[in-house]
Amino acid sequence: MSNEHKQAPQDQVEELVETQASEGEAALVDELTQANFRIEELEQALAQAHSAAKEEKDAALRAVAEMENTRRRAAMDVEKAHKFALEKFANELLPVIDNMERALVSSVEDDADKAVIEGVELTLKTLMTAVAKFGIIPVDPVGEAFNPDQHQAIGMQPSSEHPANTVMLVMQKGYLLNDRLLRPAMVMVSQG
Repeated sequence: MSNEHKQAPQDQVEELVETQASEGEAALVDELTQANFRIEELEQALAQAHSAAKEEKDAALRAVAEMENTRRRAAMDVEKAHKFALEKFANELLPVIDNMERALVSSVEDDADKAVIEGVELTLKTLMTAVAKFGIIPVDPVGEAFNPDQHQAIGMQPSSEHPANTVMLVMQKGYLLNDRLLRPAMVMVSQG
């Protein structure tokens, strides 16, 4: 065989290898391009999944916080209901207490009425002890500074004995129910 004949098959082989290599490269490039598209699709899907998970987590946290707030408000409502359930009843008792105190103030000490006065005093003391157990306490501010949150001024009078804006006289006691004003004290205030 001549060199030419040897060279021809070798050229053909090289050409065939180059063709197959370039076809392989093209297939590899196609596969890499498709893989890149799949990676981009997967990255987008992952980003969407992360976003959805974050939104769900935020929604769950808001739901838990709202539930906790509702539970706290309900507990406060129940506590207020327990504390102030007696408010209407207490308001009905206040005139009874006032009348008993007026009866004691206006009573005249004589032997015939002494037993009745003692009975009224004991009844009033027992009633005041009973209402105190339920958080009802009197507001009797004689000598204290005038407090518009707890006192209702009926009038003002000049006084050399009391500083200005001091309660000189209580016409009607006020009452608190568990530290909440049930009725303001009606008072006379000094002008100074």
